[in-house]
Amino acid sequence: MILKIVKYPEPVLEQAGEVVTEFNDELRKFIANLFETMYASQGIGLAAQQVGVPKRVTVIDLSQGKDPEQKLVLVNPTVIHREGKQYEEEGCLSFPEIREKISRAAKVKVRAQNEKGEWFEMDGEELLSRAFQHEIDHLDGILFIFRMSALKRNLNLRKIRKLQSEGKW
Repeated sequence: MILKIVKYPEPVLEQAGEVVTEFNDELRKFIANLFETMYASQGIGLAAQQVGVPKRVTVIDLSQGKDPEQKLVLVNPTVIHREGKQYEEEGCLSFPEIREKISRAAKVKVRAQNEKGEWFEMDGEELLSRAFQHEIDHLDGILFIFRMSALKRNLNLRKIRKLQSEGKW
């Protein structure tokens, strides 16, 4: 089922997610809905907060559904190691039409649980590193707009207000 993606300034987007403790059919169905919603929106990552659910669950698929091997589920994830720097353009499904360059670690190692509750660690470089950091930020209630320079953030907030006033946001 395709879920509704909430847009900024929806309060749930700035809310840290609750730790997931039950790994059941309800969670697996929610994860399947996250993937379906992400694919329908042509995204590469989607966090629970983006569909109005303050839980520590995110999905990532850099292939956008073309390679089932690339589907990643991260429950209760944390970044346990960061290395290097990259400065690349990012977008966010909760901020349609806004893309800006954001500074992130070039490589990260994450620790998370899968949909069965099993712990694992995984390394990510370049785009995968960026996706891990972006989505885990969502789970912590941190939005990419707050990782921009003050000037870029203010310009984009103004753009959002203008789109809201025109009924386009």
